[in-house]
Amino acid sequence: MLVIGITGSFGTGKSTVAMIFASLGAKIIDADKIVHGILASENKASRKIIAVFGKGILNSSGRICRRKLGRAVFQDKKRLLRLCDIIHPEVIKKIKAEIKTFDNRSKKTIIALEAPLLIEAGLLGLVDKLVVVVATKNNQFKRIHKKMSLTSSEIKRRIEAQLPLKKKVKLADYVIDNNKTIAFTRKQVKDIYKHILK
Repeated sequence: MLVIGITGSFGTGKSTVAMIFASLGAKIIDADKIVHGILASENKASRKIIAVFGKGILNSSGRICRRKLGRAVFQDKKRLLRLCDIIHPEVIKKIKAEIKTFDNRSKKTIIALEAPLLIEAGLLGLVDKLVVVVATKNNQFKRIHKKMSLTSSEIKRRIEAQLPLKKKVKLADYVIDNNKTIAFTRKQVKDIYKHILK
């Protein structure tokens, strides 16, 4: 079993790269989906988040609204760090549990862990190889505008809240340039996958 960490910055195309790895046979663990599951349900972490950030982050159903929570934390680094302190231990626990489910599979099982804050959350020790997906700031903004209804200043704050791409690249075993066509990205992923299998 081998665990590949996939990270990058907001809007660089981590999910696209993870999907290509999945098409090649990798088992995907999506840290964002785990976070969304925690925020959308009744649990110790979600209750603590509501207690810390107030009922203003809730939607009409009484659940945490990710957009409202984002507005509450991305304008204040201390608040963002507080949120990370609450949610990261739960996410890490669930990621470790998912990895364990593959323990008895064949040695050729490859797990691709997609996590935007993989480095920031201290998950480097869980991965055997680190893949960093890069894109220009211009492409990041374009992609996020298409995908989400965030203002340019909101996008900028979210990008700046993460470790700079240059620092992530220095820690990478593989770097994927996601500035061109999907075919170009797919070729890079296939080459990395083949290299890892060897």
